[in-house]
Amino acid sequence: MMRKLQIPHDYKSTMTLKETQKAIKLIKDNFQLNLSEALNLDRVTAPIIVYSDRGINDDLNGVERKVDFSVKELNEQKCEVVQSLAKWKRMALHRYSYEPGSGIYTDMNALRRDDDMDNLHSIFVDQWDWEKIITREERNIEYLKETVKKIASSVALTCNKVRLLYPQIKTKISHKVFFITTQELLDMYPDLTAKERENKIVKEHKTVFLMQIGSKLKNGEKHDGRAPDYDDWSLNGDLLYWDEVLQCAIEISSMGIRVDAKALDEQLKIYGSEDRKKYKYHSMILNDELPLTIGGGIGQSRLCMLILGKAHIGEVQVSVWSDEMIEECAKNGIVLL
Repeated sequence: MMRKLQIPHDYKSTMTLKETQKAIKLIKDNFQLNLSEALNLDRVTAPIIVYSDRGINDDLNGVERKVDFSVKELNEQKCEVVQSLAKWKRMALHRYSYEPGSGIYTDMNALRRDDDMDNLHSIFVDQWDWEKIITREERNIEYLKETVKKIASSVALTCNKVRLLYPQIKTKISHKVFFITTQELLDMYPDLTAKERENKIVKEHKTVFLMQIGSKLKNGEKHDGRAPDYDDWSLNGDLLYWDEVLQCAIEISSMGIRVDAKALDEQLKIYGSEDRKKYKYHSMILNDELPLTIGGGIGQSRLCMLILGKAHIGEVQVSVWSDEMIEECAKNGIVLL
């Protein structure tokens, strides 16, 4: 456990606990307003629980165990705590009769019991999940890039607002985004690991959108895993920022243009998950019954941590940590909420 904890040299938060809580609200209020205006999104309510047998929960990398339980009033039917809302959102857009150019966002709270617990990871996940309907003509890399630029601008505007009210915050975030594919990054740094490659490119460019995650690269490895049934692996990516406190890249958003019938069929075959075609969500995509969409998740605590210059995600969210981690953090000026 403790080998994963990073203690920045001479770290000291520039904010009291009360100031931190107020600043968290400021960031969340401003960012979701900026995001909804930039992408034309309406706020909606969303589930924290879904049925286990509907295929609607996010499988993430396909190995994470879901938090599940039986429900007395449903004859002990199994339900699960969501891991994200990637599939639910697309179904909701169809059900709510949204049109191309408009979409939804929501506060998504999830439990991921198998996630790491360190400076950047918690088993409690809070993010803005968003989804927007697009046309067939917009299913391309340029539309993806334009959407990423709008999100990055929303992040930069929010950071500027916080700096005005809290001048002790020194974080600077640019509107400019550097775009690169996972294969291009591997070609640049063939002797580095995937995480080392990310740190190298993000340290240089500060804000990076790393594209095309999920497929195998020329070295036979994946840069990172992706479920086969929401992002089109050729039209997705991660929005990464350089964290000056931790001196590493920090992922703020994973997003992409979603699978159409062709991409879903191909990716299910590659993943060995063609049995998922029996689920309603998957069959509706294969039969062209669901709208074409773009969407993603944007980490709320990660964004607060980045902007406020915090060393640990536990400084901006309340979760569970080992006694050993709490003690070690406290000894080094990192006060967990």
